[in-house]
Amino acid sequence: MHRGRAIQVDMLKHLLSCIGEYKKDTIIAPIFVILEVIMQVLIPFLIAYLIDFGVERGNIDLVIRLGGVLLLSALLSMLFGIISGTYAARAAAGFSRNLRRKVFYKVQDFSFYNIDKISASGLVTRSTTDITNIQNAYQMMLRVSFRAPIMLIFALVMAFNINPQLSLVYLAVLPFLAIGLYLIISNADPLFHKVFRIYDKLNNVVQENLRGIRVVKSYAREEYEKEKFNDVSETIYKLFSKAERIISLNAPLMQLSVYTSIILIGWLGANMIVEGVMTTGQLVSMVAYTTQILMGLMMLSMILVLISISRASAKRIVEVLDEEIDLNNSENPIKEVKSGDISFQNVSFSYYKSMDNLCLNNINLNIKEGETVGILGGTGSGKTSLIQLIPRLYDVTEGSLLVGGRDVREYDIKALRNKVSVVLQNNTLFSGTIKENLRWGNKEASDEELIRVCKLAQAHGFIQELPNGYDTHIEQGGSNVSGGQKQRLCIARALLKKPHILILDDSTSAVDTKTESYLRKAFLDEIPQTTKIIIAQRITSVMDADKIVVMDGGKIDAIGTHDELLENNQIYQEVYDTQLKGGTDNGVA
Repeated sequence: MHRGRAIQVDMLKHLLSCIGEYKKDTIIAPIFVILEVIMQVLIPFLIAYLIDFGVERGNIDLVIRLGGVLLLSALLSMLFGIISGTYAARAAAGFSRNLRRKVFYKVQDFSFYNIDKISASGLVTRSTTDITNIQNAYQMMLRVSFRAPIMLIFALVMAFNINPQLSLVYLAVLPFLAIGLYLIISNADPLFHKVFRIYDKLNNVVQENLRGIRVVKSYAREEYEKEKFNDVSETIYKLFSKAERIISLNAPLMQLSVYTSIILIGWLGANMIVEGVMTTGQLVSMVAYTTQILMGLMMLSMILVLISISRASAKRIVEVLDEEIDLNNSENPIKEVKSGDISFQNVSFSYYKSMDNLCLNNINLNIKEGETVGILGGTGSGKTSLIQLIPRLYDVTEGSLLVGGRDVREYDIKALRNKVSVVLQNNTLFSGTIKENLRWGNKEASDEELIRVCKLAQAHGFIQELPNGYDTHIEQGGSNVSGGQKQRLCIARALLKKPHILILDDSTSAVDTKTESYLRKAFLDEIPQTTKIIIAQRITSVMDADKIVVMDGGKIDAIGTHDELLENNQIYQEVYDTQLKGGTDNGVA
């Protein structure tokens, strides 16, 4: 119970902090709601007075004056409602903007481990659907959560003031209503939690399909993808339908309460009129107050339903905000990486932070600044896991990894990553011009510097042939350039950082061998002091390296030059025979 209360407090603290500069709007909206309710509650009282002292007594002058007051009250009520709605909408939109920004900024600090834990699709759902739910609930609460109880209280006070005995009808109906609402919400709440978890799966299916649409069409798997989507969509439909069916019981419950109260008050009130203890105007106002009281209760039930939905969303948002980031700077981080020397010392690594399921096991490897190191190995041998530790995308599970003579955990993360450039096989280009994409490596780079690195990356030639050269617009994901062109642009972007360490993770797989040889020569001639690590499928990509690391099953099987490994290492011999002696150029994954 204490833990549950602590979670609720933490949730409120996070949400309230997002009100920020919209506190004024948040305060003003309820004030005008209160004024709107006062006008509405006043109207039945004025109508009763008009009937009893104006209509029944034939006092036309009083009817005209009270008619004017009623019209003014209705207009003021409408005006106050418009003002409160405007401020509530502004407060809710600003609140959601701040919350969305808070979530986005938090995600920017996530490590790969944090993203893997929550999932990219889960983060998208939280940043869109969940925050929209909270925004809607916040806007409703600014109006309805003030309007409902105030209307309820004021209407009850006025009703008891008119006829205390007749007002006891409300007290008889309330327990029945409260029990019904409790049963509805307690049964619907778990279903909404399930729905939002499955929304993550739906998002994941859509994202995977859009990212891999070319593969889907190449394999003619459209029907399979449709079936997969329909399965998840159908699950959401069934859960949501079930939840909505339960929530829909709210309306008949309210209607039953309203009509029961009206019938009882009408019957008892009519008897009181006959007995002379109540006037016609008072009965009319009592019926009006009955409607207002039960409308207030209906609005309260709507709030409870919205809170039920938004609470599920809020918990998911707070999961992101409370997620402990596992990669942080040390207390006094080192801001400068002095060299590109790399040393793996008894390094073991697991994505699950457990020694029971290691991807890398007891790695010892020393790389000197300026060396070119090739890494070969089969699928699952740990090649990519190894290089991801160098820019500290993950932390080692055991052992230590030194860059420039210092443990990577001692560095300022940004300073370290600025000196380690990683180019992946499926690296990403963003929508914008080629220049804008390249300047991700250095936003201050001149046009001359852009041309220099593009020449190094063998990209300058094809860029010049494009319609607008370096100002050519790149579509999202680089869909309007070929795989080889995309890889060369990503290499140029990485070189623009002037890194101490350049890592190419199978990032020349889409270029021909001639272009690749030009790349290797350019690296050797133009950036001799940069440490170069090349993960490759083709043995020709690494055979000229200073040393080649052969990996197998998360361990280093051998280290040596091309000639040494060709003579002494079975794995390397098999790859060589398959690719070169066999006359192919496929290599291992």
